Amino acid sequence: MELRHLRYFVAVAEAGSLTVAAEQKLHTSQPSLSRQIRDLESELGVQLLTRTARGIALTPAGRAFLDHTRLVLSQVEAAAQAARRIAHPAKPCFVMGFLTGHESTWMPESMQILRDELPNIDVMISSQYSPQLANALVKGNVDAAFLRRERGLPDLAYRTLIKEPLVAVLPSDHRLAALKAIGPKDLVGETFVGVSHTAPVLRLVIDNYLKRSRIKITPHHEVDHVVMGVSLVASTRGVALLPSYAQNFLTSSVTSCPLKGDTPTVDLVLGYKKSNQSPVLKLLLSRLDELVVRVSKKIG
Repeated sequence: MELRHLRYFVAVAEAGSLTVAAEQKLHTSQPSLSRQIRDLESELGVQLLTRTARGIALTPAGRAFLDHTRLVLSQVEAAAQAARRIAHPAKPCFVMGFLTGHESTWMPESMQILRDELPNIDVMISSQYSPQLANALVKGNVDAAFLRRERGLPDLAYRTLIKEPLVAVLPSDHRLAALKAIGPKDLVGETFVGVSHTAPVLRLVIDNYLKRSRIKITPHHEVDHVVMGVSLVASTRGVALLPSYAQNFLTSSVTSCPLKGDTPTVDLVLGYKKSNQSPVLKLLLSRLDELVVRVSKKIG
């Protein structure tokens, strides 16, 4: 398996068409692209795509593979940027980390805040799970990160950005989708998609919510991040409790519904190492209120 296979697969999945992906994104022939996708499916031993009247659709295996493929490609790009930075250290570097799934919301506005400094610095982006970002902050590999409030790290400081309410994510044609709001008792007996230990803060919020509601639910599946959660809900017809930003990744077959009563929330924070004296970090911190306002207007 080569990186080009992964890039071709993502291009087709995003375009929803072999022809569009070949001609507009990859600048190759459609037959050649079809062969590359078949080679990838043959190596994996699973079918990733199916043809429909509207074009190309992902199979459940294809949706799961897409989540991981995007993560792999983002890490490859981060590695390439790191190598270039070491080889050509002409400018000081500022590294920003983003909890997987939050890049599209917070990165553009953060870059806008830093626009006056961009000609003088190289900005690197790292997309990871929250505990990994926290460890990278401690080690000095990341200067500022949008993450959860990870515990047991006294060297770090956190500034609260927003409190994200949890929502129920479920198939669009699920019986509970007709409700105006879903309560904890409604989840009993459903295929429950939980959160793995890669997201300990979110997992604790969900566990505490169910415990307060005196509901005991054992997850049938566990996911590492919200994109994977949406895909698994679609493929298993299960129900998940996820932060509201998961709504950015819903497909036509998946919807969301608010929770009844005292809705649980999970904090998104900006984390940084207390000893970090970066002037770019100081600039970002000084305009954090402006950043929150910008993003709040964007997400409405």
